[in-house]
Amino acid sequence: MYELIITEKPAAANKIAEALADGKAIKENIQGAPYYKITHGKKDIVVACAVGHLYGLAEKEKKGWRFPVFDIEWKPVSESSRGAAFTKKYLNAIKKLAKDANEFTVATDFDQEGEVIGLNIMRYLCKKKDANRMKFSTLTKDELRESYDKKTKHLEWGQAESGEARHFLDFFNGVNYSRALTSAIKTTGTFKLMSTGRVQGPALKIIVGREKEIKAFVSKPFWQIEFLGEYSGKEVIALHQTDKFWEKTKADAVIEKTKNQKEARIDSLDRKQFNQMPPFPFDLTSLQVEGYRCHGISPKEILEIGQELYTAGYISYPRTSSQQLPPAIGYIKVMNDLGRQKQYSDLVKKLLKKSPLKPNSGKKTDPAHPAIYPTGIIPAELTERESKIYDLIVKRFLATFSENAVRETMTADINCSNEIFVAKGTRTIEKGWHESYSPYVNLEEIELPNMKKDDKIKVRKIELISKETQPPKRYTPASIIKDLEKRNLGTKTTRSEIVDTLFQRGYVQGKAIEATNLGISMVETLEKYCPKILDEDLTRRFEIEMDKIREGRQKKEQLLEDAKDAIIKITAELKKHQKEIGTELQKANKETQDEISFLGICPVCKQGNISMRRGKFGAFAACNKYPDCKTIFSIPKNALIKPAKKECETCGFPKVLAIKKARQPMEFCLNPKCPSKNVEGEAGAQAKAIAKGEVKRKCPKCSKGDVVLRSSIYGKFYGCSSYPKCRYTEKLEAKN
Repeated sequence: MYELIITEKPAAANKIAEALADGKAIKENIQGAPYYKITHGKKDIVVACAVGHLYGLAEKEKKGWRFPVFDIEWKPVSESSRGAAFTKKYLNAIKKLAKDANEFTVATDFDQEGEVIGLNIMRYLCKKKDANRMKFSTLTKDELRESYDKKTKHLEWGQAESGEARHFLDFFNGVNYSRALTSAIKTTGTFKLMSTGRVQGPALKIIVGREKEIKAFVSKPFWQIEFLGEYSGKEVIALHQTDKFWEKTKADAVIEKTKNQKEARIDSLDRKQFNQMPPFPFDLTSLQVEGYRCHGISPKEILEIGQELYTAGYISYPRTSSQQLPPAIGYIKVMNDLGRQKQYSDLVKKLLKKSPLKPNSGKKTDPAHPAIYPTGIIPAELTERESKIYDLIVKRFLATFSENAVRETMTADINCSNEIFVAKGTRTIEKGWHESYSPYVNLEEIELPNMKKDDKIKVRKIELISKETQPPKRYTPASIIKDLEKRNLGTKTTRSEIVDTLFQRGYVQGKAIEATNLGISMVETLEKYCPKILDEDLTRRFEIEMDKIREGRQKKEQLLEDAKDAIIKITAELKKHQKEIGTELQKANKETQDEISFLGICPVCKQGNISMRRGKFGAFAACNKYPDCKTIFSIPKNALIKPAKKECETCGFPKVLAIKKARQPMEFCLNPKCPSKNVEGEAGAQAKAIAKGEVKRKCPKCSKGDVVLRSSIYGKFYGCSSYPKCRYTEKLEAKN
């Protein structure tokens, strides 16, 4: 007999086994599913793993495309999803190992999802009503051993009940609303999978609302008057104190009054110094926002990277709402460990001279986990993007312990013919935390000359600038999840997934998120016939009630009964107006597909449009005037292709964007013979020499193949002759 510990992922099982083992952990497997045998003290322990959720919700009996449905149960995901077939071996392994166990401990991630995973494994595979619970925020040896020693005798039931309620609620909303909308489309004689959900609908409504503001916005002209002067050889730029002139005649009067003036006077100077506190530690949302700002990495990918860094033991649990770093994490130990990495050693030495070490924690808390922090374990090989996010997390951690920065603002009133122009400058006096957080500090430095009151300043130019008011900015993937958090819609984990779903369904598009015709029509149609489905307040109320379940102040059964009542009323409205909803959504869907597939005007016939097409061998681009015009272009099969909405500056052919996972979007011309794809000068000469075999160079990666000249739709590049065994590539410009 032994104690069976269940983890959420294979990597976590390995970490826990190695941490708890008094000797060496013995790795074995059942049908390819790994598990570990260890001895801890006088105990024999087996550490087994899931691969995320082994169970998912499904109808007890599926009877066609009906709705509303509420008769659901937990079933193995391997039975309900082809893509999850691989999970069956993990399920079978745990089931087999549970037979000889006399004690059970759940060591899944300590959050709602982890609790539900552990609960389902206990009741369906281990046939237990409860289990011990390990709680940890990092996969470091010390914390895992402490977590085991302090494990509780019961599951975290508030977390389990709340997590299960969320799964039921999301299934009820997602399946019933999506079936109702898809059925509406089917009444038009066509099929398109439509979806909306408890949070997805309100999120789309927010984006569509911003889109409508932008489209309805009417620019209003205004004028500003800019003063360009010189003081002690340094340039001084100031704006008229009125700032925006809404009447041009008034601005013209100022220009006339100051015309031909050669000199102005400093009427007054105001200097103010202020302390700028360090930033708060990262919670998940602020990490996603900052990662997008600094590196352009999508919030969804940042969450995936964070999970990888956590599983490898390099950072604490990333799915946290906390902005607080408690002393229990061991500030000095983490600092000393980070100091062993060369790039952080000087910063750490400086911080360790402080006494006491105290972070600038924020107000946001999380009952399960602290803010995100580096564990101090030196990372092994990281990808480029993992390195960027890891460095950001380390620098943010160090910055929170750093001194305040001291900045100074200076405002000068400049008198020219009794017209006052205001020059403003801000500079950093003491770097403080800026040094620790470099290069991620995003502050403008405008330093004015050391002027004094009544000093003269030379007038170089006074200029009237015409401008117009600008519409609100579109959301970015980062700003929309920040807004959803502010409105208490969704969870820290699900918000980026919800936004991703809006893209997949064709409701939104673009880096600056733009609602498509289909997205706008979806919101307008639902607002007309069933506004409750988009009700932000209803969604928010359920979020609050789920928090009450977690805290033990409400039963999940009452929440689910309330949800069923709301869904029955909403789906009844959708059924009542099914035909009208379907007609309007189908029309918008066709317009959206045309918009998304349009790449540009045909450069050959000048009459047709080059559009995305799909054939027997995949996607391609062609003129819609076929067979009169047979213009056709191949496009990459390993990338998502979207219109760049511009023409090639070199040849005039349409340009498109190729989007690949974990890479920056690449813009290229459809014309395979475009001159822009050829390299000139020394790099071009070298490329020709390599192509002819006059110059030979061994592949620097595998040392077996030769570097050869290759071509793709993106242009020419160097690659290894041993492809696909060796996938080394380099740009032509790299070796001049």
